[in-house]
Amino acid sequence: MSNTFLPIIAVDSSELPEAMVVVGDPGRAERAAQLLDSPRLLGHNREYVSYVGTYRGSTVGVISHGVGAPGAAACFEELFRGGVRRVVRAGTAGGMQPSVTDGDLVVATAAVRADGYTDGVVPKGFPAVADRGLSSALVEAAGDAHEGIVLTSAVFYPHQVLGSDLEMWQRAGVVAVEMECAALFVTASLHGAAAGAILAIDGNPLAQGDADMEGYDPHRDIVKEATERAVRAAFTALV
Repeated sequence: MSNTFLPIIAVDSSELPEAMVVVGDPGRAERAAQLLDSPRLLGHNREYVSYVGTYRGSTVGVISHGVGAPGAAACFEELFRGGVRRVVRAGTAGGMQPSVTDGDLVVATAAVRADGYTDGVVPKGFPAVADRGLSSALVEAAGDAHEGIVLTSAVFYPHQVLGSDLEMWQRAGVVAVEMECAALFVTASLHGAAAGAILAIDGNPLAQGDADMEGYDPHRDIVKEATERAVRAAFTALV
């Protein structure tokens, strides 16, 4: 496509590389950029902070997308409109199965579309599926990761009015819960692009008996270390 200014992420499309890592936290984007050679700030608007550099000799970028599918999807849409062809989300998630615990990594093969966004752009039966090639590359790069379907939920802190549906999705075999993968996978599909995700586990509310999330703390060292491993694996899989 012709060069154009992308207003949400505040980047000119001519500056975008073909491969990007996406993360929720702007601070994590800054830390991820430090893993690149010759990193350069591309844009900073709202929660969207982006950098470009090289990793193992290949040009790659990283951008933050904030929390939740609708805002993240605006970022994803502009990336693909701007010519990005391969995207990996390196984020955090809660474990859903007893074996998926603090500090583990999960490679998402697909996502349950409870995200509050994708029903507005595709029919209900449309699947949210990760690119097989990127997923395989992420598994290889991570070295030790769970694989499976994740739940992309629009709800972070549950309330008693409806209660939590996490136990139902656990029985269905979902391995982790997060908030953006379904939006990424569907948006990539609509643009004929490739998307994958690798997630650092920052707790397991069901296994820990904390369905109300009162004890949630993503700032522990075990989570920070897993997040860095996820980011490194994302860059490696892309290049």
